[in-house]
Amino acid sequence: MGRGSATSLAPGFRFHPTDEELVRYYLKRKVCNKPFNFDAISVADVYKSEPWDLPDKSKLKGRDLEWYFFSMLDKKYRNGSKTNRATERGYWKTTGKDREIRNGTRAVGMKKTLVYHKGRAPRGERSNWVMHEYRLTDDELKIAGAPQDAFVLCRVFQKSGTGDKYGAPCLEEEWEEDTMTFIPEQEALCEGLGVGDDVYFDIEETTLKG
Repeated sequence: MGRGSATSLAPGFRFHPTDEELVRYYLKRKVCNKPFNFDAISVADVYKSEPWDLPDKSKLKGRDLEWYFFSMLDKKYRNGSKTNRATERGYWKTTGKDREIRNGTRAVGMKKTLVYHKGRAPRGERSNWVMHEYRLTDDELKIAGAPQDAFVLCRVFQKSGTGDKYGAPCLEEEWEEDTMTFIPEQEALCEGLGVGDDVYFDIEETTLKG
């Protein structure tokens, strides 16, 4: 898949990496400017975008209510650690404590959970949009002088309250629009096309052969 392009995964396939895979493979390779075998995550200014606008910016086009992005942090102050997570119509608010991501006994990253609120703090209205923000804390990269804070990786999803955000119902009309024709078993045998099964063929393919 080319850089900047979008793709739709075939029915039944899901892009669902673990926290460790997100940090140690995807985020680490992005920070180190290394290529991906499967370039599935787009770069977006997540903290300046309303969450409902983000799905259209995702490289992976599907019906699962989960999207992944690389984003740069917008620092409130040049030399400070505070981050500006306010959009035009709301803001992302941290909830709970940051969780450490480990590879064995070694800490490799941190995971922060944020919830989008409409309006302005402190009277914002809580929504069902949630973000997991991943950042690197890899000692090997620190020693090598790699800019670990150049990017964070954001997993954005919409909580529905019931069910799972994966395995969204599959719509046949979203599949590739092949024109198929049905050949019953007996006719297929006469044509020498197959034994014991009804056969489907692409109309364009059979027309070319005719």
